[in-house]
Amino acid sequence: MQNTKMEKNEEVEGYKTGTTTVGITTDEGVIMAADRRASMGHLTSSKYAKKVYELDDNLGLTIAGSVGDAQKIVRIMRSQMNLHKLETKELTVKGAGTLLANILHGNKMMPFMNQFVLGGLEDGEGVLYDLDALGGLMKNEKFTSTGSGSTMAYGVFEDNYEDDINHDDAKDLAVRAVQAAMERDTASGNGIVVAEITEDGFNILEEKEVKKRLE
Repeated sequence: MQNTKMEKNEEVEGYKTGTTTVGITTDEGVIMAADRRASMGHLTSSKYAKKVYELDDNLGLTIAGSVGDAQKIVRIMRSQMNLHKLETKELTVKGAGTLLANILHGNKMMPFMNQFVLGGLEDGEGVLYDLDALGGLMKNEKFTSTGSGSTMAYGVFEDNYEDDINHDDAKDLAVRAVQAAMERDTASGNGIVVAEITEDGFNILEEKEVKKRLE
């Protein structure tokens, strides 16, 4: 048992995600974005990978890492959140983050091979949380990024993010950050998906709008 645990810990320690996801808080809510490429080593296994998920009207999740593990987590989270609604009431963003952290921590012997960004509206304000494969939960006040292209994305954020950034400008910044990562990170590419979470709910931007913002 001890050897198995050590092997799993070493596996997680050396695990590298191949993608780029970002999240930004704004004056109206949250912007989340990601590239579309799924890779297996040097092979691009899909050009249409889904990396931004709607968990609820006011809640989104980005994933970096194993596609199968990510899809399982999304199914579990949606199921647990629906049960919670029936039993009590809708989870807050922090509550959903704690739920996901507990799920990940409960599988630490065979961890899910992912990084997550959880974002949504709480008391009318945008909130972001980072989660690692073992259930570490960290709140972000401004912006965050995961995956192999995150270094480039963070560079764009550090240079351009302003505390009073408006919602529309944040969409442009999210697109620029992912695009910068795609230009340097071979595991990121094949287009950008952008989602916004506001009082109007969860919305995926049309592809033509994303392309216009790139121009």
